[in-house]
Amino acid sequence: MLALWLVSSVAALAQSEEPPEGGPMPADPTAVPIDGGASLLLAAGVGLGVRKLRRKAPQT
Repeated sequence: MLALWLVSSVAALAQSEEPPEGGPMPADPTAVPIDGGASLLLAAGVGLGVRKLRRKAPQT
């Protein structure tokens, strides 16, 4: 476990915050694309809510 921790910490130190010379600028780290995952979670929540409402409703 110690060896795994040492190897991962060395890899983390190898990443610099500045872009390489002449390379493209990295994207803004706070710009998180939430459109795909959030819409799926919202659809799943709506589906579960409708399912619970249908099961609780008295059937005629």
